[in-house]
Amino acid sequence: MTSASPSAPTPPALRPLRGVRVLSLALNLPGPAALMRCQQMGATCVKLEPPPPASATGEAIPGASGDPMAWYNRTAYAAMHQGVRLAVADLKTEKGQKALHRELAKADVLLTSFRPSALRKLGLDWKLLHKLYPALSLVAIVGAPGARAEEPGHDLTYLAENNLVSGLDMPPTLYADMGGSLMATEAVLQTVLMQRQKGKGVCIEVALSEAAGYLALPRTWGLTQPGAAVGGGHAGYRVYPCKDGRVAMAALEPHFAKSLCAAAGVQNASVKSMMAPATHQLIADYLLSMTRKALDKLASEKDIPLYTLPK
Repeated sequence: MTSASPSAPTPPALRPLRGVRVLSLALNLPGPAALMRCQQMGATCVKLEPPPPASATGEAIPGASGDPMAWYNRTAYAAMHQGVRLAVADLKTEKGQKALHRELAKADVLLTSFRPSALRKLGLDWKLLHKLYPALSLVAIVGAPGARAEEPGHDLTYLAENNLVSGLDMPPTLYADMGGSLMATEAVLQTVLMQRQKGKGVCIEVALSEAAGYLALPRTWGLTQPGAAVGGGHAGYRVYPCKDGRVAMAALEPHFAKSLCAAAGVQNASVKSMMAPATHQLIADYLLSMTRKALDKLASEKDIPLYTLPK
C-alpha cells in the first residue's frame, strides 16, 4: 500500500456514553483529546476555559481562547472541540466559581488536568467535591502518579524516562499525551459503570508517565530492542530502501515470510533463517531493485503486508 494523506479517525458507531454529561476543565492536548473521544461516544460535553489573554491594550481579542492549544495549532484545537459546548469562566473569581458549580450540579464526570495543589486551591479536591456532589465522578489527568503529580513534566520528559527518545530526534508524535487521553477516556467509561453499579461517583487518576510506560512495555519486555524479532532482527519486519523510496515490510508470520522469500529468491523462510544476516542482505538487495509501484503490486498479488513511502 502506498502512503496517502492521513484521515481523521472514524467516530465509533456505538454511543455508550449517550446520556452522560462530561464537564472538562482540561487544557492543551490530553484532556481535550479525551473529551473529543467522549463526544464521539455520545456524551454531552461541556468545557470551561479560562479567559483568553488580552491584547497589548488590555482588551480581549475577538475569537481568542484561554486554551493554549488554540494558539499552538488552531486546526488541532478545532478538531478536538467539535460538538463541545465552550464557555469562559475565571475559576479564581466568585463569578467563575458560580458558573463552575452550576455546571458541576448537572455533570456526571469532571475531567481535569491540574496538579493536585491547583485543584485544592480551586475547591476541587476529591473529598470536598464528593461531599458536595456524591454522584459526580472525577477523572484527574496528572503528569506522574502519587507524590510525583506535583512535578513539572511534559510528553517529551515522560517518553524520555521510559526510554522512548532516540538520539537527538524529536518523537514523531505525542505518544504520552495521546496514550493518556485514551486512558482518560477509559477512565470515564469506568466511572460511568461504577456509578451505575454503586450509585455514587468515583475518582480515577490518569498519569501521563504511566501512559508512556504502558506504550513502552513491548520495549521493556525486549520485543522491540535492537536485534529482537520486531526490533529489526527479523528480515521480514524492517524498513528498507527501495528504488524510489522506502518500504515498511511487515512479513512476520511464517506464511507472509514465505511469500516474501519466494519473491526475493530466498530458499529458506524458517524463523532461524529470517534472523540470519544473509537473508537480510538478499531481501534488502531485492527491495532496492523494486519501485514503490512494483512493491504495491507485489503486496496485492502475493498477500504481503507492506507499506511504501517516499524517500
